[in-house]
Amino acid sequence: MGNEAIAFGAIRAGAAVCTGYPGTPSTEILETIAKERPKGVYCEWSVNEKSALEIAAGAAMAGARALVTMKQVGLNVAADPLMSLNYVGVKGGLVVVVCDDPGPISSQTEQDTRHFGRFGKFSVFDPVSPEEAYEMTADAFSLSEQIGRPVILRSTTRVCHSYATVELRPNLPRSKPEGFTKDGGRWVIFPKLSYENHLQIENTMDMMSRILSSYPGNRLSGQGSRGVAAGGVSYLYVKEAIEGLGEEAPQVKLLKIGTYPFPANLAVDFLSGLDEVLVCEELDPHIEDELIRLCGRYGIPAVIRGKHSGDMPRAGENSTDAIEKALRSFLGMEEAPAAIESAAAVPPLPVRPPVLCAGCPHRASFFAVKEATRDVRAVYSGDIGCYTLGNALPLDMVDTCLCMGAGITQAQGLFRAEPEVLHIAFIGDSTFFHTGIPGIVNAVYNRNNIVIAILDNATTAMTGGQTHPGMDRTLLGRPAKAVSIRGVAEAIGADDIQTVNAFDLDASKAAVRRAAAGKGVRVIIFEGPCINLVPKGAALSADMDRCMGCGLCVLKLGCPALSQPQGKSGKIALDGILCTGCGLCIQVCPFGALSFPPLSDGAGFGPAEGGDA
Repeated sequence: MGNEAIAFGAIRAGAAVCTGYPGTPSTEILETIAKERPKGVYCEWSVNEKSALEIAAGAAMAGARALVTMKQVGLNVAADPLMSLNYVGVKGGLVVVVCDDPGPISSQTEQDTRHFGRFGKFSVFDPVSPEEAYEMTADAFSLSEQIGRPVILRSTTRVCHSYATVELRPNLPRSKPEGFTKDGGRWVIFPKLSYENHLQIENTMDMMSRILSSYPGNRLSGQGSRGVAAGGVSYLYVKEAIEGLGEEAPQVKLLKIGTYPFPANLAVDFLSGLDEVLVCEELDPHIEDELIRLCGRYGIPAVIRGKHSGDMPRAGENSTDAIEKALRSFLGMEEAPAAIESAAAVPPLPVRPPVLCAGCPHRASFFAVKEATRDVRAVYSGDIGCYTLGNALPLDMVDTCLCMGAGITQAQGLFRAEPEVLHIAFIGDSTFFHTGIPGIVNAVYNRNNIVIAILDNATTAMTGGQTHPGMDRTLLGRPAKAVSIRGVAEAIGADDIQTVNAFDLDASKAAVRRAAAGKGVRVIIFEGPCINLVPKGAALSADMDRCMGCGLCVLKLGCPALSQPQGKSGKIALDGILCTGCGLCIQVCPFGALSFPPLSDGAGFGPAEGGDA
């Protein structure tokens, strides 16, 4: 996998400290390093991306090579230290791996990390494949040490999650880090030092543009009066599309861009003698803008086409088919008949939105809050995680979703605008530690009147079940001192704190009613383990004689294990493969048609007893 290739590239380069925060599509990088357990390598899931980068920066200041991983929205959280770190610099190589998510497939933005390179004046490597990701990771470490500044490796979903055979090379020779050398004139950032270092950064960028024009990741091929420029995985799509055009296609000159600063000298060579250029890239017109700028600067008459001209889509992923279609138009070729017939023959895929898993404790928590506040005017502020799926019908319990940790603070703003409304903010356990705590501090300090529902499923479930500070082990499997969510809320000074078993519907509803009637900052901790943490329980039993076909269990819960195959008035069907035996639907059915299997005593609710997730 591309992420594994990056991990092995970091191991080969001698990365000694590896940190990050899980986020699709970047998660497997750190997990692979932890799995390999190279001697002398420390690896951790940090509380958030900002902390991860600052830890890696400290190690790099002591001369160790360090790697930090995150997804594109995580870079927003890490932007504060990253921008300053480029001015301060590092001694050991520091590579910041940021995985963009064109589509987006599992993100709230489609932002393009290459802009951070231009904005923050960083060198950026943009691999097209797992093979190149492996090579570029080691090159990024070498470059970082050469220029004494952090370097960004920007990957995208299709590179991160595609597979290839990668030949692993011998580890690069590495000397022992010399350790931290006290030097207030280097490591302590002051305005005068910032000014001087800014000048150095500008000179470094000019130098790197010249150096990277001859870097193997940037190259020219082909010939003709028309050119195609591409970067990232789009370059592979272009090559495949050109092959699909056949021998009758006009020849084109091809430019591959794999780095920033932009290799201007190589690009000028590419533009020389061309009439038109088509630019294929994800996500923003980064290469396109650079080529337009060079044409203006050097008086090159080539016409640059791409996103600005409408020849390429301005959002979403590229594909070989889409690029072949754009190339045919660009080269004046007719659309392939086979493609037309194929498109007509293949029916559209069914829409399958993501849903909460059968047995998910979040469904139980959302349902309890919905039932308890049914007669109350309430606004439900959401957050990022599995529980964002609580916005789907029939739950419809997420009214806002901005970024990690924002649900708690948005609820405070909503309260200030509408103090007569009940404001409930939902946040997960991992997100609570990531960026939720400052929001609670702010709520208590500024005397807000909100309810905070913390959905504790004892893992970072959305990205695959990674550890977090509320758990008793680390990424490396070592024992950890778990941080108590309740203890943190108590220390901050929340006015009322309740802990309930998420699967106990009556107790959960009672806790919500008490919180709704209270004042100040009220916290409810709904405990129930993610279904991936516990063995699958026995499926429930369904008594068809008792089932009246009312469909309340289906219509209220939306559990994938429950359905009405014969329509709205038909008997329910229970999928024994999906059902985990959580028991929530038993508490909803008014006719007792659902029950625990005969061999179970039915004690408690769900996989966790008494809320001990």
